[in-house]
Amino acid sequence: MIELCGKATTEPTKTELPRVLIIKGEVPAHQLAAIYEPIIGLVLQGGKTISIGTQVIHLEAPSYFVIPTEMPATGFVRQGENGLPYLSVGIQLDQTVLLDLLNDIPPNNLNSRNGSSEFSACPATSGFLESCLRMLRLLKTPEHIPALAPVYEREILYHVLIGPDGWRLRQLFQSRDKESSIHQTIQWVRQNFINSFEIEQLADRACMGITTFHRQFKSITGLSPIQFQKQLRLLEARKLLAFSGYSVTDAALDVGYESISQFSREYSRFFGNSPAKDAKDLKELVM
Repeated sequence: MIELCGKATTEPTKTELPRVLIIKGEVPAHQLAAIYEPIIGLVLQGGKTISIGTQVIHLEAPSYFVIPTEMPATGFVRQGENGLPYLSVGIQLDQTVLLDLLNDIPPNNLNSRNGSSEFSACPATSGFLESCLRMLRLLKTPEHIPALAPVYEREILYHVLIGPDGWRLRQLFQSRDKESSIHQTIQWVRQNFINSFEIEQLADRACMGITTFHRQFKSITGLSPIQFQKQLRLLEARKLLAFSGYSVTDAALDVGYESISQFSREYSRFFGNSPAKDAKDLKELVM
């Protein structure tokens, strides 16, 4: 498996395979504090812990997780046994491919939602792993990628859709379900997190009552709307402090905070260090 991923680094490494990323090695924790894009993440060697709101997902190879929409998260990785490096494969979600596949799957082949909205580690079945291996082997014969990669991608997505977290992907296309409105609202918050808003405004956008909206939003993201906005702000502020040379005050104001003391408290609570100390440590780490 490692020989197929030889060019991978601790950064998400693009491959010749469409929408397939590989990560290998000692991934620094600050890199894993990020806004995750819609993705299926398969841990092949080692382990990974992801924190989404108050939920913590512990993954040990081979297992995978599903992130159905853009959301903030933090995490850390553990290296594999016997000196083997951490290794994971990410498959970015393409709604067109997913919808086309869903149209070809009989409803009785899909598992219903199990009643829990908790994020979880899903065990990678032998069929799932074999599909991934077939796709990765195409890196040795790139001339076959255009013809075969779409086939293997569909096969991988099929295993996810019929698996324990398949309902998270199906939510994206249930146009008559209220949850589809939640996803549109999540995108709006993602694009407008600097601005202030009231929960009533978001509920109105989703055409829901406040209580229902709040419950559905947290079911999908693991966070309340205000927590979601707060973490987006803090992640953006961290980038401004560490990599754009902003002062603490300027970073706080730029991401929408009115109180610098509140910003410092929430930043320290989220990242474990004061804004100035955290930025200093990150600059030294990447030098």
